[in-house]
Amino acid sequence: MNIFTAEREKKPVKLYHAIISFLGLVIVMSVGIVKFGVDPHIPMFIGVIITAIVSLSLGFSWSEIEHMMVDGISKAMQSILILAIVGMMIGVWLLSGTIPTMIYYGLTLLRPSIFLIAAVLICSITSLATGTSWGTMGTMGLALMGIGHGLGMPVGPTAGAILAGAYFGDKMSPLSDTTNLAPAMAGTDVFTHVKFMLRSTLFTYAIALVFFGFIGFRFASGGTADTSQAQILMEGLKNNFNINPILLLPPLVVILAIALKIPAIPGITLGLLSAAVMAPIFQGNLKIFSDSLEYLHTGVTFGDILSVGRNGFFCKTEVDALNSLLTTGGLMNMASSILMTVIAMMFGGIMEGTGQLAVVIEAIIKRIHSAAGLVGVTELTCFLSNIVMPEQYISILVPGRMYAPAYRKEGLHPKTLSNALESAGTVTSCLVPWNTCGMFIATTLGVTTAQYLPWAVFNYMMPLVCFVMAFFGITVAKMTPEEQARANAGEIV
Repeated sequence: MNIFTAEREKKPVKLYHAIISFLGLVIVMSVGIVKFGVDPHIPMFIGVIITAIVSLSLGFSWSEIEHMMVDGISKAMQSILILAIVGMMIGVWLLSGTIPTMIYYGLTLLRPSIFLIAAVLICSITSLATGTSWGTMGTMGLALMGIGHGLGMPVGPTAGAILAGAYFGDKMSPLSDTTNLAPAMAGTDVFTHVKFMLRSTLFTYAIALVFFGFIGFRFASGGTADTSQAQILMEGLKNNFNINPILLLPPLVVILAIALKIPAIPGITLGLLSAAVMAPIFQGNLKIFSDSLEYLHTGVTFGDILSVGRNGFFCKTEVDALNSLLTTGGLMNMASSILMTVIAMMFGGIMEGTGQLAVVIEAIIKRIHSAAGLVGVTELTCFLSNIVMPEQYISILVPGRMYAPAYRKEGLHPKTLSNALESAGTVTSCLVPWNTCGMFIATTLGVTTAQYLPWAVFNYMMPLVCFVMAFFGITVAKMTPEEQARANAGEIV
């Protein structure tokens, strides 16, 4: 009998079937990432193979399994399109000078007496502008660690302030891949997701600012200010880009699109187009380089806009930190995140289509009788995912697909789930030493997890604030009957 094509009687799905699928994924992900240091794509695909084999043993045909994978991918298609457009926009924002302008004005905030608060704000602006916590920590964060040393600041509080700003921006920026993945897994759009996160995230952010303000005043009196590294970055930006406040218009366009409830794809596209118009106007003296950093010409042309939209911006200045930070963007730079989403949705599609997700959720939430409890168990699952499948993306993708049906069943708006995913999955990744984020921070900033953990107040307060607010209904939203019908039909709400 050909198990791939033959019609067979389907066996009832038991909890142990789902445990085999999840345990196989956990083991492969843990070994691949922790032991061998590989990217999560292939371990995730091996997880797809394992759950496909389990599904075949349950009596599902290959055509049914393939349909489930395609259906899973289709549910993330809006996120995939947004990620692609965001990649293009980052490249064009760099070419136009928009992102350099945002970073430059952020660095002007630096003052010795409020160093830790300034560190939070500078990293927030950089991360919001670039959509990457890693890029922020590897550039601005590294410079701020040196400045903090010159001020006599302990490494723990300095690193904690850097993390607060970097992860705030990563969580809230429409340019961030995690900010796009969370609503895609939940079933809502990125603008709805960002707006719903505002209250809990800004409240936690305010706590972090007050905390670092107090700590900063406590430690600042003993140090001698050395802001030379910040000055080097600012001079590098001024020497290579035309810094002009008008270049802040593209992000304002995106913010206005959010306020006017313009759909995500046209809203982000407007931000891209506005920067594309400004690029040749404001960056007439910008030196353009190829991907091999070979000088091409001076001044922005239409061809350069097309090129950076696909391949990203390549920066070559006298400041290595700027080169590292500003060489990014482009459609191809988002390929890794897009492919990760595709493979994860193959896994999620099979787990959901075969009913394996349903038995897991039933076992987990049978004692959960409130929306706040559901938010809490979602956050706990995200944190455990960061521990056992130590990759930030997976802690959003897998729990997102796990709990989306439960939220729909309870009539909860998908933004309730997407907020919980980001409040725990994104920000707690750095709290785990063997997570890819924890290892990156230790390597880049030269500070161990144990040293910065007590000071990572934004990162451990964020899931707690979201959970507490859920009890008061602040981070919980119900769907209208129309939204419920659309969600049940698999549409974006």
